[in-house]
Amino acid sequence: MAEEKKQAEQKKEKDEKPSPQDHLVVTKHKVRIGGREIRYTVTAGTMVLKEETADREKESEGEKPRAQVFFVAYTKDGAGARSKRPITFSFNGGPGSSSVWLHLGVLGPRRVVLTDEGELPPPPFKLTDNQFSILDETDLVFIDPVSTGYSRAVEGQKPREWHDFRRDIESVGDFIRLYTTRTNRWLSPKFLAGESYGTTRAAGLSGYLQERHGLYLNGLMLISAVLDFTTIAFDTNNELPFVLYLPGYAAAAWYHKKAGRDQPLKKFLKEAEEFARGEYLTALMKGNLLTSEERGHIASELARFTGLSTEFIERTDLRIVDQHCFKELLRDRGQTIGRLDARFLGLDRLGVTEMPEYDPLLTNVMGPYTAAFYDYVRADLKFESDLPYEILSEKVWPWSYAAFENRYLNVAETMRKAMTTNPHLKVFVANGYYDLGTPYFATEYTFNHLGLHESLQKNISMGYYEAGHMMYIHMPSLKKLKTNLAKFINNAM
Repeated sequence: MAEEKKQAEQKKEKDEKPSPQDHLVVTKHKVRIGGREIRYTVTAGTMVLKEETADREKESEGEKPRAQVFFVAYTKDGAGARSKRPITFSFNGGPGSSSVWLHLGVLGPRRVVLTDEGELPPPPFKLTDNQFSILDETDLVFIDPVSTGYSRAVEGQKPREWHDFRRDIESVGDFIRLYTTRTNRWLSPKFLAGESYGTTRAAGLSGYLQERHGLYLNGLMLISAVLDFTTIAFDTNNELPFVLYLPGYAAAAWYHKKAGRDQPLKKFLKEAEEFARGEYLTALMKGNLLTSEERGHIASELARFTGLSTEFIERTDLRIVDQHCFKELLRDRGQTIGRLDARFLGLDRLGVTEMPEYDPLLTNVMGPYTAAFYDYVRADLKFESDLPYEILSEKVWPWSYAAFENRYLNVAETMRKAMTTNPHLKVFVANGYYDLGTPYFATEYTFNHLGLHESLQKNISMGYYEAGHMMYIHMPSLKKLKTNLAKFINNAM
């Protein structure tokens, strides 16, 4: 009896506990973009995601709170009819990343200040107005997936349920549907903008939103895209990455004056691409059937394009793993190069190790973006929380790819199907030449193998930038990216 009484009291306490509520703060601001003053409204806060439930005993239905999703939404004041004003939903990748990078790096009306090359300035750090924001073209909603930013599973729910490819797509997609419904934006032109794994999410969402919610998109803006993980997984018997990374290695070698400096970058890369898809690919397919003369020739050409020694390349069996390149290219100088931006240099404790200790791009941006966001969200947006803002959360690991068990993750087919059934859906892809996380040549390979009907090929466009994964931290690339995105949005409508 005592145990039953205890359980009854616990149930009563649980039933009486208040349900999680939305927490939204609205503020007004202005900014100059392209020489024009833009007045806008910001809504920052958390929205509760619920799922439908059914109590069979009571023969009733209800909604069960599952997660609180943090977002920051920007809407231009005086923009007229909602049905004509575009809206863009944006997120970053990881998995485990908040949306802060696209938010305060390129798309939003405020921007973190780095050097013009994207290098770390001395602290304290600061924000500035972003004259290259796309708020003049589209309203913006920045979404932090569950366990990133201030987004959390509600009490009693297991966070790891959200750390899954499929559940991530569903939760972000369901948030987009809910936001679109509550703000009456169903008749607005709609876009997604994702970076890195965020492009994987965006491609997955193009299918989920369309098939589950009947929400058709006008466009996808994919920044540093990866849709087919076959192209970036350096596994035994997967020859693709060795071929597809080669032009990226060549770009890094060119930048650091290790190769190709007798010609312009793009001409050098064109040669590297032709060699990669021609002689090099054939050589890898031959394997042990290569003659010693053929092997020597391939090693010599790889050395010419990558700046690595023929002796090192011979020891790799003509297959250069990305991490080995990052460590080896400037080993004679005691430096490493970045994975996400090969322009940046790192310093390891030892020069004899196989892989770099850290990625110098991340150490350049982590401090400035963290400090800037914490100050901005409280001081300007008036949203207060004592939770840590999880900019890059390790709590999502191990991330589940159960939907792709025993095969590589590939959402290219999902996007192809969405583009086929919605022939008005357009895609823009931004590529950094010095990005060795999602190399441009690997992205081109994916899009060249979509199987998209010839009549729809015109719906895909690409931009290229002499920077890395976060090309927008490089000021000349930021200016060019703004021009490209604005043109894409207008063409997609």
